[in-house]
Parts: sequence; structure tokens; C-alpha cells
Amino acid sequence: MSTDMSARTAHAVALLKETSPETLDAFLALAGRFEATTLDPHSREAVILTVAAHNQCHLCIDMHEAKVSALGPAPDPRRIEAVRRFTRQVLASSGAVSDGELAEFQAHGYTRRNALEVVLGIGAYTLSTFANRMTRAA
Repeated sequence: MSTDMSARTAHAVALLKETSPETLDAFLALAGRFEATTLDPHSREAVILTVAAHNQCHLCIDMHEAKVSALGPAPDPRRIEAVRRFTRQVLASSGAVSDGELAEFQAHGYTRRNALEVVLGIGAYTLSTFANRMTRAA
């Protein structure tokens, strides 16, 4: 991570810690749980970037694009596109995806467990992106 990105991230964390340490603690706990899911790192980053773009959090976009670059190329770009699409569908439907949308997601090797893990990622990073925007960190 570049020095500029590290400084921007530290600033965002400091703002949130000063303003609402409970919110920071909740985000860190949720993000930790999301990192422990069965989704692979490329899929997790795709969820995060989709939420960040949806919520227009430029700090998160920059930070997680750097993480994706550090991961290197995704083994199966079509699979990553499937998790992006599914994340957008979950966001658009407030979780009420159709059976067809769930089946399409699963057709790319994801499971029902992974579908709920996407929901966890959406929750964690909606908290982060909203907080970053509200504190003017983003």
C-alpha cells in the first residue's frame, strides 16, 4: 500500500475512532468475520469493490483496487464477474434475489453459504462506506 493510501486509511480510522469508537469496533469485527468466510480473496474483494462503487466511497475503491492488484490476476474472471453481478442483485433487491439469480451465482461454483457470505460483506462494507462518507474521510 502506498504511503498516501496508508495515510488516507489512517486518517479515516482516526476520524471514526474519535467520532464513534463503537462503529469502528463493529466494522472491524464484521470485516474480520468477512475475511474468515469461505469466499476466496478475489471474490471477497469483488464484493467489497462492488459495495464501495455502489456507495461511492472513493477511499474504499482506491484501497481495495490496490488489494486486488496485490492479489494478481483472478484464476477465473468469469467467476469474479458472477460474484459482482450477484452482489449488485442483492443490493438492488435488498436481499430478495430470485431463484434464478441464486442459481446463476451457484452455476459459477458458489454455494448458498457463499450467498450469505456476500450479505455479510455487504453489511460490513456498507457500514464502512457510509461511515467514511459521513465523517468526510472518503
